[in-house]
Amino acid sequence: MILVARNSESFSFLYQETLDRLGEISFFDPEANEPLPAECDFLYLPGGYPEKHLEALVKAERTRESIRAYAEQGGRIVAECGGMMYLCQSIVTDEGEFPMCGVLPYRITARKADRKLSLGYRRFVLDGREYRGHEFHYTQFLGETPPSIVQVYDAKGHPVPTPVFRHKNVLASYTHIYNIV
Repeated sequence: MILVARNSESFSFLYQETLDRLGEISFFDPEANEPLPAECDFLYLPGGYPEKHLEALVKAERTRESIRAYAEQGGRIVAECGGMMYLCQSIVTDEGEFPMCGVLPYRITARKADRKLSLGYRRFVLDGREYRGHEFHYTQFLGETPPSIVQVYDAKGHPVPTPVFRHKNVLASYTHIYNIV
């Protein structure tokens, strides 16, 4: 079963073309506090604005715990932008720090003082395969940007500091990937 996170805003950057490529999918709402179904074979966490729904995401502890367990057991996950943020240790805002799934050991800042626009087309090669996509966000990593497993480039071929992470069978980045399958 291919499972796709979707709700009104936290995970809302879904492109029909991507969904069509995935094939037969089922949707779930990470704010619903339900664990992932046991028959999940692939989890897609698209972008959105999790920083605007942190209280609901924190309350959905069963969902976060099941995603962490799925990742640690080798479950396949692609997480883009807001989905990548959700997989991190926490998101920090002007109101405080909110625990997320804890799959990736990073903290994201959504504080107003830390806002910085990151925007543009992106390209990288991983395991001999070229991935293309785009980046659009204001949140940042708290502290230094973590190292990437590959170099990411903009549309003109210039290196950009956007990291790509792999943890077991998890692929995560701020980049919204056009060809995830």
